[in-house]
Amino acid sequence: MQLNKTEESSGTALTSEARAVRAAELAADKKGYDIKIRNISAISSIADYLVIISGSSDRHLQAIADSIRRGLKKYGKVNDIEGEREGKWIVMDYGDVLVHIFHEPLRGYYDLDGLWKMAPELPLSSEIASLRSGGGF
Repeated sequence: MQLNKTEESSGTALTSEARAVRAAELAADKKGYDIKIRNISAISSIADYLVIISGSSDRHLQAIADSIRRGLKKYGKVNDIEGEREGKWIVMDYGDVLVHIFHEPLRGYYDLDGLWKMAPELPLSSEIASLRSGGGF
């Protein structure tokens, strides 16, 4: 049985699942779309959850990443961020959660959704689940 990891910072704790869901909510607040969360803990040791988000431009992706970074800061710092300057594919590593923010054409090309299709998808709120292509800036 997989134990939920928590990270303590300033007396607050967040499970891996809650961190992934919060990242999705923060992305939705910045009009990220086609948001998916996959529980990869049973099939990979790289993280517990994978969050995949689409955006419409480099600035849009950067705004989504900034929102996630700021929103999760009270629960611990992001370990690493790659691709933020270019804004085509941004990867945020929280240890237990990996957040991938894609410019729409690259998301289809790299197809992480297909690569991780065997991992169960977490249900999202109807508001987040309804955000589809074209919801960006």
